[in-house]
Amino acid sequence: MTFATSERRPNVLFIISDDLTTTALSSYGNTACQTPNIDQLASEGTMFTRAYCQYPVCGPSRASLMFGYYPNATRTYGYVSGRENVGSTRPSWAQFFKDHGYYTARVGKIFHMGSVDIMKGLDGQDDAVSWTERFNSPAPEVFARGESELVQNNPYGLRGIVRGENLNGGNLMNIVKADEGEMHTDTKTADKVSELLKEHKDAPFFIAAGFFRPHVPFVAPKTYHDPYPYEQIVLPPIIQNDWDDIPAQGINYVTSVNGQMTVAQEKKAVAAYYASTSFLDAQVGKVLQTLKDQGLEDNTIVIFTSDHGYLLGEHRFWMKVSLMEESARVPLIIKVPGKDPAVCHSFAELIDLFPTVTTLAGFNPPEHIQGKNLSPLFDDPNQGINEFAFSVSQRNGKIGYLIRTENWAYIQYGEEVDADKELYDMNYDPRQYNNLASNPTYLKVVEDMKTRLRLKLGEVRDNDLGIDYEK
Repeated sequence: MTFATSERRPNVLFIISDDLTTTALSSYGNTACQTPNIDQLASEGTMFTRAYCQYPVCGPSRASLMFGYYPNATRTYGYVSGRENVGSTRPSWAQFFKDHGYYTARVGKIFHMGSVDIMKGLDGQDDAVSWTERFNSPAPEVFARGESELVQNNPYGLRGIVRGENLNGGNLMNIVKADEGEMHTDTKTADKVSELLKEHKDAPFFIAAGFFRPHVPFVAPKTYHDPYPYEQIVLPPIIQNDWDDIPAQGINYVTSVNGQMTVAQEKKAVAAYYASTSFLDAQVGKVLQTLKDQGLEDNTIVIFTSDHGYLLGEHRFWMKVSLMEESARVPLIIKVPGKDPAVCHSFAELIDLFPTVTTLAGFNPPEHIQGKNLSPLFDDPNQGINEFAFSVSQRNGKIGYLIRTENWAYIQYGEEVDADKELYDMNYDPRQYNNLASNPTYLKVVEDMKTRLRLKLGEVRDNDLGIDYEK
């Protein structure tokens, strides 16, 4: 279904969290973390169970989904907006709606912002031409008053501290159980988005709510930490010699080993992540309640997602960057007016949001963007639009590639014939403990995956952006 041109165009409310893994949401199967508002949205919209980011790091993931190009099509791998490589003639997703008469507003983090940008209320790597108005949500973050603890001992040499002027400490696993009355960035974002919904309810809008939680530091009011005593946290299983069949490139950049984390610290990190996620959920609930109170639900497309997933001790890995399932997979819920609730197991990519939502609003998406239109899935969620999901990640100067099919997760580091590989049977080994890439029994599967990757890379690079891939 799309909205006819003669009718009023639908509004778009785009809600994106930061570093949120599916494994922390009760709608995706977690029984410990409390997320009633996100769960309610999932029960009213279409919940995608196989949605994947295109790069498991904030900056390049956001550039990809906002401009509609794969990161390795534009070579946007860093903490930039993406405009630098896409150029001035290609609209972002928000800019497309702005150019078609919509009021567009960003509140909080949509394009990349670092922890210091958040604290100081800076624009970060935002794309100014995308928005009619934009609003930042400065807050103390790691310096909020309350009980504070750093649960990584030494992940980056001597860099991280709990307090003081070393602001790099704000990007580590600091836990802050904030005192009552402290202001938080996501509270400000929810309040401002609610205000904008009221102000602009009579005109078509594209309002983007960029929440920062559960990104580190794990800051939330103490009342959100209380329901998660760390002693009761159950950690992922530790498998003997788990890393022995993982290539060096596949060992994540933050681990329990290089972080020198005790079991107690690991449990505290998970508990604080859950607290931050519950706090995020409450802010999402405020925005959705305002949408309902203003009578906007029947003409507003609502999207909820995250820029990538997050590792919470699986394989003793933490945070993102990895192409493992928990890091690359994202929650994705889309509620379209007039469509029945559904659970969709078809593959979806964040890059698909641009063409899907523009089509749902009755527009023809830009010709050259690389995502696919998922709108038929809202009538028949059993259709297959994407044959597989594709993600990339760059580390140590080398790009890794993920091909995630119905049955397999294939990771390849580089494009050389003898590149390191990982292959997991996702039916029998969904936690990815047994790398089958070197097992002769699976040689045909590996060859098939290599062919899929080669064809996908050719397709991704077949664009008119003027990039010389031989350099």
